Amino acid sequence: MIYTNQIDELFSSQLRDWDLAKLNYGQLEKIRTRSMDFGTFEVLVQFNPERIRSSTAKVDVKSIGDRPCFLCGKNRPPEQKGITFENNLTILVNPFPIFRRHLTVPSEDHTDQRIADSFGIMLLLAQAISSYTVFYNGPQCGASAPDHFHFQAGSTGLMPIENDFRNGKNTSLHYSEQGIEVWKWRNFLRGIITLKGSDRENIIRIFDRLFYGLSEIQPDRPEPMLNILAGFESGEWIIHIIPRKLHRPAQFFAEGSGQILLSPAAVDLGGVIITPREEDFDRIRKSDIEDIFRQICFEEIELNGLLNRVL
Repeated sequence: MIYTNQIDELFSSQLRDWDLAKLNYGQLEKIRTRSMDFGTFEVLVQFNPERIRSSTAKVDVKSIGDRPCFLCGKNRPPEQKGITFENNLTILVNPFPIFRRHLTVPSEDHTDQRIADSFGIMLLLAQAISSYTVFYNGPQCGASAPDHFHFQAGSTGLMPIENDFRNGKNTSLHYSEQGIEVWKWRNFLRGIITLKGSDRENIIRIFDRLFYGLSEIQPDRPEPMLNILAGFESGEWIIHIIPRKLHRPAQFFAEGSGQILLSPAAVDLGGVIITPREEDFDRIRKSDIEDIFRQICFEEIELNGLLNRVL
């Protein structure tokens, strides 16, 4: 509760005193959203022009080296204030929001975006701010600052995947032991593995095994490609792990009418497709989303093989 109250106070002061945040959170009133029905689940499409910076961010080594890191404390705007968490993380109001409550939580150290040794603190953060869903975008999976370790968080319940897991129409229990369940998804267009439980150490242990198995599949990557969504409710963590094959789909690089400027990250794979251009919002169809998800994500049968190996 202490962090919830502090974050509420932080939002109040930042939207009062920081013009950029006040402007962009006000712009959320103008965002357009539409729903696409896939039978047992839905996907939301959001037109949000302020996300153009994130969607088109250049994340090659040269481009990163040529710009100051916007998550380092010395480079952040003087108006941007924060709350310390676990000594080395700072909870900040994200000035380019997707949600009415959107946080960025960077490390105070300028260190690469890597989850291997920080998954445990992700669980602690999700527990401490349980009215938020914490998400992690890997360095080749939507992170616009792959050179600086950080999480993001948005108000719980705003991504369809959260309700999709509760209704159970696309999930089945694959494995369980003391304090943890491992769930797999079917007929969802996205291969996903979900961990649910109250035993933090066991959840970390199972995650490490999955992470190692994915590393064997993608040995040439700085870490296996993945997005993670983490929530905490009723004394249990719910962790959605979304392994990836690709950073950006072919539509991102197409020219003319074939281009859809979409660079999927955790929120998109959680069921809220962010389109920073209005023409993409107007013309994207279910068939486009199906094709993009299939390019980006593993098939469920491939993840079944991984689960059988590591568990």
